[in-house]
Amino acid sequence: MLVLGLLLMAGAAAFAGLLIADNLSGGPDYTVSLLGSDPFTISTLGAFLGGIALTLIFGLGMWMLLAGTVLARHRSKKRRRDRDTARRTAAERDELAGRVEGDGGGDTAGETAGHRRPSTHRPQWLRLHGR
Repeated sequence: MLVLGLLLMAGAAAFAGLLIADNLSGGPDYTVSLLGSDPFTISTLGAFLGGIALTLIFGLGMWMLLAGTVLARHRSKKRRRDRDTARRTAAERDELAGRVEGDGGGDTAGETAGHRRPSTHRPQWLRLHGR
């Protein structure tokens, strides 16, 4: 695949080089109309090189757009993975805190580790909201 890509690039560059070399002698000038005015005239070679430049700028924009979407997708996956890890760690912490508080009987017997009441020895700022 790499060799095929390099061959295509070399062929396109050779073709563009031949077109430029053959059109250096000049030719008819064309008047460019832009928004109802005629700001400048351009030769055939100038129009060709302008097209190449616009194509390169468009390709750069497409590359930046695709790179940005890939980067955003990668960051969102990382955030989701970090959030899942934090949830698992909090559930494990709550389960271990439940084991330390008592022998597992008493008032927490019917409750799961993720939905138990906060213990009384924790400061208010450490208690999870709604749990």
